[in-house]
Parts: sequence; C-alpha cells; structure tokens
Amino acid sequence: MIKIPFLRPNLVKHETLIPYLTEIESSRIYSNFGPLNTRFEQRVMDEYFDHLGAVTTVSNATIGLILAISQSKRPKGKYVLMPSFTFAATPLAAIWCGLEPFFVDIDSDTWCMDEKMVSECLQILGDEVAAVLPYATFGTHMNLDFYRQIHESGIPVVVDAAASFGAADNHNHFGKGFPGCVVYSFHATKSFGVGEGGLVYSANPELISRIRQAENFGFSTNRETALLGLNGKISEYTAAIALSTLDIFDDKIKARQQIYTWYLEQLNQKDLLNKGWAVQKAVGEIPYQFMSICCPDGLHNRDIIHALAGQNIEARTYFAPPCHQHPLLNGYRHTPLPVTEQISSRIVSLPLWEEMTNSDVHLVVEGMVSS
Repeated sequence: MIKIPFLRPNLVKHETLIPYLTEIESSRIYSNFGPLNTRFEQRVMDEYFDHLGAVTTVSNATIGLILAISQSKRPKGKYVLMPSFTFAATPLAAIWCGLEPFFVDIDSDTWCMDEKMVSECLQILGDEVAAVLPYATFGTHMNLDFYRQIHESGIPVVVDAAASFGAADNHNHFGKGFPGCVVYSFHATKSFGVGEGGLVYSANPELISRIRQAENFGFSTNRETALLGLNGKISEYTAAIALSTLDIFDDKIKARQQIYTWYLEQLNQKDLLNKGWAVQKAVGEIPYQFMSICCPDGLHNRDIIHALAGQNIEARTYFAPPCHQHPLLNGYRHTPLPVTEQISSRIVSLPLWEEMTNSDVHLVVEGMVSS
C-alpha cells in the first residue's frame, strides 16, 4: 500500500458549489460561454491581469495550445521551436496544427529553453519558423522579455504555461501584458485544478477573440463557420468549480509553498544540495505542482524512483524520457540536446500535495538519502 502518494488532487468541496449549481438550475444555461463562465473570466482579468488584454476559457490546455498556435502561426511556416524537456501535449499540439516540432536544448539552471539556441535556430531556419513555443518549466515565472522581442519582430510566440497559473513576481502575475498567447492548464493535478480545463491569455484582445471564435466551431455572429474551428468550450459546471477555486486559491498556493520550503530545509539539513543534488533556479512565487530535483551525476533517476517505491513512496520522472525520445516524436529535427538528456536522466519529481506534513517530507527525503 502506498504510504505517500505522488499527488492527491484536492478540488473544492461540494458544499461550496451549491450556490453555483442553484444558479445553473435557475438559468438552465449549461455551456456556450454561460454566465458563470463569463463571471470567472471577468474575475481572472480583474484579479490577475488588471484588465490588460483578454482571456478565454478552454476545455483543456492541449486544446488551448492548438487554438493558440492555429490562430497565431505564420501561414508559410513549417516548424515550431520548443523544448524537448516538456510534456507530450506541447509537440502534439503543433502536429495537430499541421506543423513540425523542432526541439531546442534547455538551460542547465532554469530548465527552460536555451535562448541563445533559439536565436541561432531563428537565424538558420528563417521563414520556415511558424511559431516559437517556450515552456515555463514546472510553473516557473520565467522572464518573457526575450520572447516578447521575438513576437514583436513578427514571429508568433505561444507560451506553454501549463503549471504557471498563480505564479507571480513582485505581484505581477505570470504572462500579464504578453502580446502573444499564454496557455494555462486547470487539470486536476495542477495547483489550480478543476478536473479538466484551461485558459488562454493575451494582451491582444483581437487574438483572444479569434481563439474564442475558433473554439466555438469558428462561428461568426451569424452562426456561420467563418474560420477553422472546433468545440473547445467548458461547461457551466466546470466554471462553477473554477469560481469556487478562485476563492481559496491563495491558501492553496501558500500551502504548496510551505511544503516546498520544508523540502529545502530537509535538503539543507542533509547537505544534499552540496552533494550533487540540484533544484531548479527560479524566481518569484510559484504554485508548485510537485517537487522537482536532479539527483547527482552517477545516479539514475529510475533507481531513485525504485528505491522510494520500495518504501511505499510514489515519485515520478517528469520529463523522462524527453519528447524527442518518444516513439512518435523521435524523427523530428532538433538541436544537439546534451543538457536535455542529462537533466532528464537525473530528474526526480517528488510528492507535493496540500495536506502533506513536515513529517511526510522528512520521510521522502530520508528515502532519497537511503537510496
């Protein structure tokens, strides 16, 4: 029996949903950008983006990426630059848009795409680049200045910010003011979890308007399909969960940051960060989804996972294998990927969920040491 599971999603309790469910029963509106969905989007714009730009909810972040790429891409482009050290949804979204992922190596400290390599790829590939798709690795509040310059130069940028909703630096929410698209996930395993869902933000309201049209079958105001679309909307029930989650999200973030702090304290007590273990270099406040750490050179993450499992502690290896080693994806072009392959062989994702105690964290770290 698992003693400490990897994740224990903690969605809002049913009693908080009752007022919203009553509203749904009264309005008898269940989807199609209903009143609860509208209220949620308005609150997000008010509380997170200071009404700069616009947002639209989506049924999940993968659909959000597909919609954002399809409405942003350069029509004659072929490649989408992205890291291989990311979830498979990132390259799959590009493929669904008729494009090819082009994998770029990552920085050894931030674990985000190497900006120097991105610049080199842009010079080499030129007009063949349809879009650039950086990933804010593990919810980090990455600096978007470099990608803002790329987007403003005419090369569209879509940011995969799957775990970054709630990330902030100096009270600025991640993505605020970015002229391209920023796509967030609301999957149950994320800190802001609603089951399935997501959000697309841009400082460009016209871009969000096109995405919103595309996620409703491309319908114009005359309900005629005027652009390539699909069904990417959320239901009013999902919006109800999202509204309830907004009310308690600050507390959820604080709980997760406390657990991350406990991890750092335990790691320092064991002096592990001076013995080859390494954590991601990040800034700002992060709504940690799990605790990611690299084991020392000479150890392999699979061995760590196996040793923890022997103590009934569940851990994972996000992202190992990296995308370029997946069977469907291993034929696509890429830069040399030495950092990606080195980090992916060492990465260990440790349990982090809101009810964890300091004692639980102690057991996990002790399990790592004994491995």
